[in-house]
Amino acid sequence: MPHRPSRPSWFDLGLASALALAGIVEATTLETGVPGWAHATTTVVVMLGLAWRRQYPLFAVVLALAGIIAGGRPDTPFVLFAAMVVASYTVGLVERGRRALAGLLIAVLPPFAGLLLDGSDPADLVAVAVLYGGAWVVGSLVREQIQRADGYAVEVAAIQGADAERRAQAAAEERVRIARELHDVISHSISVITVQSQAVRRRLPPEQRREIEDLKAIETTARQAMTELRRLFGVLRSPEDRPPLAPQPGLDQLPRLVERTTSAGLPVEVDVEGSPFNLPPGLDLTVYRIIQESLTNALKHAGPATARVRLCYSPAGLQIRVQDDGGGQRGQREGAPSEGHGLVGMQERVAMYGGTLTAGDTVEGGFAVTASIPVGAEATGP
Repeated sequence: MPHRPSRPSWFDLGLASALALAGIVEATTLETGVPGWAHATTTVVVMLGLAWRRQYPLFAVVLALAGIIAGGRPDTPFVLFAAMVVASYTVGLVERGRRALAGLLIAVLPPFAGLLLDGSDPADLVAVAVLYGGAWVVGSLVREQIQRADGYAVEVAAIQGADAERRAQAAAEERVRIARELHDVISHSISVITVQSQAVRRRLPPEQRREIEDLKAIETTARQAMTELRRLFGVLRSPEDRPPLAPQPGLDQLPRLVERTTSAGLPVEVDVEGSPFNLPPGLDLTVYRIIQESLTNALKHAGPATARVRLCYSPAGLQIRVQDDGGGQRGQREGAPSEGHGLVGMQERVAMYGGTLTAGDTVEGGFAVTASIPVGAEATGP
C-alpha cells in the first residue's frame, strides 16, 4: 500500500494553492448563483482538504462534494470539478476495502442523483461516472501496481539475500577445504624438514656439539608444529571426514585428469607456453584444482564439446585458461557447483595467492575460466 505521509507534500500544497487561486479568479467572472465571496471561501476550504488528501482522503472527498453542492447550478465552477476528480483518484490510491468503496460512493452517487433529479442530459450522467468513477479506478490500479512493485522488490531482496548467503556459505566451506588440503601439504613439508635435519644430525661428529644441538632444536620445533597441525585438522575435520590416503595432487597429475575427463566424454587438449617452473606445493595444488573444477563444470554443462587447457608461464606469474566450445545450459555455468563448490571456490583459492579469476561466455560461443596468479621468488626452475 502506498506510504501515507504525516504531512502534506510540496506537490499537494502547490496543486491546492494553484486550484485555490484559479477558483478565486473564477469566482469574479462566473455566474454560479452564489456571491463571489462565498464561492471564493468555498474554494479555499475545499482546497485545504485537497492539500491533506493523502492523509485524509475521505475527508477531501466530502469537502469536494460539499463544494460542488454549494457551488450552485447549472454552471458549477471547474476547479471544484477538478478537486473532486483529484480527491476520487486519491481515495482509490490510498484507501482500500470498505473505505475505498465508501469514497467512491460519496464521489459518484450524490452528484449522479442530483443530475437525475434535475433531469439533466444523459451525457452529464456519463461524464460524472467517467470523471469521478474513472479517477477512482485509475487510483486503485496505480495502488495495485505500487503494491506489486513493492512485492517484487521484497522478492528480489530475498533472492539476493539468499544468493549472498549461499555464496558466503560456499566460500566458508571452500576455505575449510583449502585449509584441510594445505594441512596435508604443510605436514608433508614439515615431515621432510624433521627427517632431513635428523639425518644430518646423525652424520655429524660428536665434537660439533653446537650444530647438533641446533638440529635437535629444529627437530623439536618441527614435531611441535606437527602436533599443532594435527589439532588444527581435528577442529576443521567433520565427523564423516576420513584422513586422505593419497598425497594432494598437483600439475604432475594433470595428464591423469585429462585422461579421465576425455574418457568421460569431453576431449581435452593441453597447451603450455613459456618455460615451465616448479611451483610451491600449495600453489601447485591450487592450479590443479582450478583446472579440475573448470573441466568438471564443462563436462556437466557444455554438452557435446571439446576443451582446451592453456598454461602460460612468464616472469610475471602463471596464467591458466580453461575454455570449451560447447553451448549447453549457458545460464547455469557461472553458478554451477561441483561437490558443493564452483567459481566461488576457485575465486577463494586464487585470491589466497593475490591473483584474479574471470569466467564467462566467449566470443566464439563457448565458456572460459581464466586465472592469473603472480609467482614470487619461491618458484624454482624446471
